Amino acid sequence: MNNRTRKKTIGWVRIVSVTALVLCLTGGYGFADEGEAPATVSSLADTVKSMNIGLDTLWVTIAAMLVFFMQAGFGMVEAGFIRAKNTCNILTKNFLDYCFACLMFFFVGYSFMFGDGGFIGWSGFGLSGAGEQVGTVQIWAFWFFQAAFCGAAATIVAGGMAERMKFPAYLIYTVVVSGLIYPIVGHWIWGGGWLADMGFKDFAGSTVVHATGGWAAFIGTILLGPRLGKFVNGKAKAIAGHNIPMASLGVFILWFGWFGFNPGSTLAVGDGASFSLVAMNTNLSAAAGGVTAMIVVWILMGKPDLSMAMNGALAGLVAITAPCAFVTPAASILIGAIGGVVVVLGVMLLDRIRVDDPVGAVPVHGMNGLWGTIAVGLFDVNDGLFYGGGTKLLGTQVLGVVTVSLFVMVTMGLLFFTIKKTIGLRVSRAEELRGLDIGEHGMESYAGFQIFVTE
Repeated sequence: MNNRTRKKTIGWVRIVSVTALVLCLTGGYGFADEGEAPATVSSLADTVKSMNIGLDTLWVTIAAMLVFFMQAGFGMVEAGFIRAKNTCNILTKNFLDYCFACLMFFFVGYSFMFGDGGFIGWSGFGLSGAGEQVGTVQIWAFWFFQAAFCGAAATIVAGGMAERMKFPAYLIYTVVVSGLIYPIVGHWIWGGGWLADMGFKDFAGSTVVHATGGWAAFIGTILLGPRLGKFVNGKAKAIAGHNIPMASLGVFILWFGWFGFNPGSTLAVGDGASFSLVAMNTNLSAAAGGVTAMIVVWILMGKPDLSMAMNGALAGLVAITAPCAFVTPAASILIGAIGGVVVVLGVMLLDRIRVDDPVGAVPVHGMNGLWGTIAVGLFDVNDGLFYGGGTKLLGTQVLGVVTVSLFVMVTMGLLFFTIKKTIGLRVSRAEELRGLDIGEHGMESYAGFQIFVTE
């Protein structure tokens, strides 16, 4: 096809497309026969409104699918960073916590989070009476999107407490956190609670999702204790993960899924400016976090450690989650770069205080959830300290994230302590040495690698 023919073809395609659009908008009335009612302004307005609802609902549903796919990313990262003998166990926890999170969020979690109430919501159980739409999004899509967030918050703890936590104890945890603790925090910030009334800003969940999961992992791993062999003569000993390529794949899946996590939180297509800016900020922050983490660990440890660089990218993603809609692209690079430094120093701090976090859940999600939330108070283009907004927003951000972190650590600490004193929190020494795949599930992740001698 020559250029002239191609131009004619494109021209006809455009004419047909515009004609089809006019027909859709007018319901055919623009070409009606004599005697038929002409299109009215109100009917056109209703058509446009219906199309907006459809587009926004489609956008949020697709974003929810991307957030759901992040469960695979979490699973691959956590599995890759631990030893082969515990791979099935961590993937089972990752799989089941999403299942339980969805069920709990349907029956009670959504109502606790978005229902009417002060400290906690108290209406719309099982989506009964929850309404048909949230803004211009159908309620079913909005619930799906929020349920995927709930599952993400729950699964963060699995990595921090990996390789030594009892499976029944983990299931109890995930039911409580997804059905009660996460929705309470979400109600305070996104459900019209007291922090929302104060003007607290967390666009996509640095505090609601990541600080909640990260600080729950922190208190849990303290009560659980370190893995056998992690600390020798008071010094931290590296316990290498069994599959770095798997972990690398997981990081890229998470990075990809984050484009549903953050841009999807716009809950609207609009003219595209809002969610495209959020996507750009998200991407830049992740890239900056990966680079600075690699540089810092190279300087401090002498080698450009891949696992630390990957956690740096995740740190940048967590840090930009709260401010992604409120800051400039340049600010997002700085926020992500600082996040990469935070994650390296955070890992070193945990080793210093003898807290064993196999995958870096606390530095990535807890510490950078805190940093990203505070960054809103510094870089918000309207109210941030560095943009002439004073300290009011910064103070609100600090108050909010500190309060949420303390609330999560206290409540989850009580839960983990109760579990520890009843059914037990940790597997036996023999089971830990053999591996939780065999002890907890009676199977291996990589069967057939052992040689058995038979008579």
